[in-house]
Amino acid sequence: MLHKRIVKTGGAMITAAAMVFLAACASSQNQGNAGLTGSPDSSEQILKNEYPQGKTDNVRSAVDFDHELDRYEPKKDHYDLYFTYKTVHPWWDAVALGMEEAQRQFLDKGIVITYEYMAPNGASAVDQTKRLLEAAEKGYDVIGVDVADEAVISPILDTLIEDGKKVMTFSSSDAKEGCKRIAYVGNTHNYQDGVDLTEALCKKLDYKGKVAILVGSVGAPCHEDRARGAADTISKYNGMEIVATEYDMDSVDLAYELTLNILKDHPDLDGIICCNMSNPVGAARAIKEKKSNAVVVGMDHDEEALRYLNEGVIYCLGVQDCYSIGFDTIMIAVKIADGNAPGDLFPELTDEITTVIYQEDAALMLELLYGDIL
Repeated sequence: MLHKRIVKTGGAMITAAAMVFLAACASSQNQGNAGLTGSPDSSEQILKNEYPQGKTDNVRSAVDFDHELDRYEPKKDHYDLYFTYKTVHPWWDAVALGMEEAQRQFLDKGIVITYEYMAPNGASAVDQTKRLLEAAEKGYDVIGVDVADEAVISPILDTLIEDGKKVMTFSSSDAKEGCKRIAYVGNTHNYQDGVDLTEALCKKLDYKGKVAILVGSVGAPCHEDRARGAADTISKYNGMEIVATEYDMDSVDLAYELTLNILKDHPDLDGIICCNMSNPVGAARAIKEKKSNAVVVGMDHDEEALRYLNEGVIYCLGVQDCYSIGFDTIMIAVKIADGNAPGDLFPELTDEITTVIYQEDAALMLELLYGDIL
């Protein structure tokens, strides 16, 4: 796993990013992921040469490795940053690759970016609080956090700001409304992602059926918001019913066990809404094992999930642009370190996109991210 980043004198060029990307995306929780097998062609070459015009729009939206620093001129030639996030997981490794590319481009301009990028093995607001308070004592130019629990962490961030620290949030979860953090870079529409996935599920089921929700980590804003969006959407349709809501704590294995239990209690289950990157994999394993017809929708780009999407076991996935999140986080952190506030140079909320992909997109996504030509 990728826990700490320090400045490098070189690194993968952006045209090779699709090949490098898979090393971070391939989930350590999934048995038998193939590793690096991709062709040396760039992602753009694959999109242009191998797929018909108009058939790549969803994938182009979800996979964007083409980034350049803007024209902002940093005030220093070295920045020391600190970032912590919810839990060690391939999703944040993918974010880290965007960070590395921004770091490389700054280095090309003679600006050295060093940063810590650390997380616990399991999501914990207590652990995150400890990490933030320790970082505050070490003189970093900027402290960034992907919030584990907004109720617990937001007051900590307010205290750090009041003490003169420069604090931002990033990745998948912002602090609660009114928090004094300077800016957020990441997904600002997790509730809508939950709505969009659930609407796709409801339409597939002709707005009739029993469904379950696998949330993720207790208190994680992104997971809770998606689950809330899912529940609110289900409530609109008289023919739809939520029969179970469970927290899998971002664990594939726990999601698998929970799905088996739900299927035992509700063998006529029609669908499962999965609110993080891990639980669609666990849910699909159980659905396939039990030969259930339940329709699975979920989040992100796990290799096993994409294989299930290609098989039709998973109906659709909402893929977040992790690479852009990482790149923009570093670029904005430098501006914050220089004392800039949100405004003309950067917004308070940098909204990164989510793209819903379907079975027809799976083969291309697998090729681009994992070098897997089906």
